[in-house]
Amino acid sequence: MTEYYVELVDYLIRIPKGLKKVGVLLEPSSIVEKGVFQAFKIQERLKVWNPKKGAVMGAGTLGLLAALILRLRGIDVTVFARTEPPYLNSDLVEAIDGRYLSTKQTSFKEGSTKFGPFDIIVEATGYSPLMFESMKILAKNGVLILSSITGGTRKIEIEADKINLGFVLGNKLCFGTVNASRLHFQLAIKDLSHATLQYPGWLDKLLTHPIKGFNSEKVNEVLKSETKGMIKRFCEIAPIP
Repeated sequence: MTEYYVELVDYLIRIPKGLKKVGVLLEPSSIVEKGVFQAFKIQERLKVWNPKKGAVMGAGTLGLLAALILRLRGIDVTVFARTEPPYLNSDLVEAIDGRYLSTKQTSFKEGSTKFGPFDIIVEATGYSPLMFESMKILAKNGVLILSSITGGTRKIEIEADKINLGFVLGNKLCFGTVNASRLHFQLAIKDLSHATLQYPGWLDKLLTHPIKGFNSEKVNEVLKSETKGMIKRFCEIAPIP
């Protein structure tokens, strides 16, 4: 790696001093921001869309940031994930006044019946079949945002007619989000700043596994390992001034 480089100012985003320790969360936050921003933008077609209930599939880094961003907009959030509570991720959901449900204890249908239907859903599990499960519990006029990158060849059988009918007659929407623009990075800075004030110390708890330096072998070893209690791995290239 080089110590110095030149970049056009148009491609740089100034990070406030208060966010310098959690700046590594800016990029994943921007992906969620892009999805949520576009959801509201597209739903201007309805004129009266005002989501009250949201769901997040997955409680990893992206799922937790999605729950945070929805909560900052006043949306009642239910997070579905496999691991049974209590553990750090479920505690973080509850710390922002969200609701955590383990799918080992509560099915998507049961959770939706009790706490939904959901006006907006962010799918962030990396497990493609849950996209179709999410479609089933989406409310009329609802939006499903897909953020998982799945590179396998998995095949499943789905209730295609039922899902299609629900989307057409229910006026529902589904789209994907990735590679955010400058605007979405700026929105992320705004929300992360808001979060540090409303939920002090919450963002820091996502940074569970720092990797000192940039030794490629060590980085690859950590990336391939299954580390208990891990939310976010990140490299510390140099001390934060």
